[in-house]
Formats: sequence, structure tokens, C-alpha cells
Amino acid sequence: PRDVWQRVRNGFQMRALDSNLVADWETYYSSRPDYFARMIDNSAHFLYHIANEVEQRGMPLEIALLPMIESAYNPVAYSSAHASGIWQFIPSTCKTYGLKQNWWYDGRRDVIAATGAALDYLQTLYRMFNDWELALAAYNWGEGAVQRAVDRNQARGLPTDYLSLAAQMPAETRNYVPKLMAVKNIIANPARFGLALMDVPNEPYFEVITVKRHIDLTLAARFAGMSVDEFKFLNPAHNKPVINADSAESIVLPKHKVPQFLAAMNQHADKPLVSMKTHVVRAGERPNTIAAQYGISIAELNTLN
Repeated sequence: PRDVWQRVRNGFQMRALDSNLVADWETYYSSRPDYFARMIDNSAHFLYHIANEVEQRGMPLEIALLPMIESAYNPVAYSSAHASGIWQFIPSTCKTYGLKQNWWYDGRRDVIAATGAALDYLQTLYRMFNDWELALAAYNWGEGAVQRAVDRNQARGLPTDYLSLAAQMPAETRNYVPKLMAVKNIIANPARFGLALMDVPNEPYFEVITVKRHIDLTLAARFAGMSVDEFKFLNPAHNKPVINADSAESIVLPKHKVPQFLAAMNQHADKPLVSMKTHVVRAGERPNTIAAQYGISIAELNTLN
């Protein structure tokens, strides 16, 4: 298909969910067209890549819509439970699935790395429960909690499908799959809900570039002809004003910006790309002393760190 939405529709595999909550969430989203449009706009940058990854693994393409439920496809989304990124990884699961976190870089916000980890996790959950609804419940609630709920119903001779376990679930998990099914239904037929989806071509939006030298984030944005905010939206995993090539050497750029960026890098092959340096704090050294040493204010020092 020329449009990525049609490609996603063609890959829907999950059965309809017989729950009034689906209709409630359809009403919720369709009555907030501005919110839904922002969510769609966010997804347009990443959806082709994620649909590709989901499709290659033979997973239902409903999974490509899951970041809408998790984060509204906002790469810097952060929850009170310390979950981060479009897939809302918590630190413990992040480590289990190989996402790096350090002072310079947070893999939970790296859309490429986090997508691979999230799909690995979801496939593990599917193998555990042999049911996508339960796998999704476990992604939200934890596999241990879902397994205990399954065991309780089995012990009572009761069914163990998602809706049969719903009474045992916290409200967030009870609403989790209905939210996804509501978004799926809207994507399947937006006109039915009085909505229109922005066109998203069924082609890559971005390209991943390897950078072997440290570079100021602002300079990288300038080389690409992008605003700093645009650059940060595509590269939210970099925690600091400097992209540390030793920590994470990849950056993401819109495909049409790549030639400009590479040309600028070549022109600066023998010039410094970093305007800052790191300072290792010695025992007893105070922030005001460090700030004075580098001729900056404590406020500037705090902002950089």
C-alpha cells in the first residue's frame, strides 16, 4: 500500500473484544480530535519502522499501535512509575532486555533500540500465555501477576481469557486492551468516528547515521538543517548537550536531511565538534568552585548536568 495506515490495517490479526470498555474508549478518543491528531502526528515519524519490525516477526500489526496507548507515541514520555520512552520501559525490564542506561544515554528513549526490546518482550509473553490479550495484559501488569490470576481461575475451574480475568486486574490493565482495540477500530475506519488520519507514506521517514566523533547536539542539529527541538524529538535518548560517540554512536535523521548532514561533517573533518568538556569531581569539591573554574554560573553548571 502507498499509505502506512492501509498496511497496518492489512496486518490486523486480533479478534474483536466483547467489552463495553471498547466503546467507552472509542468515545473518549473520538471526542478529543486534537489529542488524537497529535498522537497520529507523533506516530508518523516512527510508524513505518515499527510496522516493519512487527511484520517481520509475524506479530499482529495491532502491536504497532501499542505506543499510542503507552505514551501517545511521545519519545520522552515519563511516568510516575519511572517508565520512559514510547514503549514505557521501567529500569528493571530495560536491563533484562539489553537497553543501556548511563549518564549520557537512556536506551528506553531510543526508539530503534526500545522497539526491538519491546517486541522481544512481547514475543516472550506470547510464548508464555499463547494469547495476545494476556501477553498485552502481562506487558502492563507483569507476567507474574497475570500467571497468578490464570492459576486462580484454573483452580476454580473458570475460564482464563482476558475478560474472565478482568475482575482481578487493576483498573489500568482492565482498560489496557480495550484502549488498544478502540484505537484499532478508529484506525480501521476513522470516518465512522468523524475523524481523519493524516497521510503517512508507506516508506522510511528516517535513516540511522553512525557518528564516530563526539558532537554538540546543537551542532548536529545545525548540520542537519533542523531545529534543536526537531532533532531532540528523533534523538531523545541522548541525555546531555553532547552526543558521546563512545556511549551511543548512532543518530536518527529524516532521510532527506542525511546528505546535508554528511556533507557538513566532511567539511568539519579536521575541526572540533564539541564545545564542552567533562570534569571529574574530586572528593570535597563544591559546585561553586567548579563553576568558577570554568567561568560559568552555578545555574549554568546545574543545567548542563
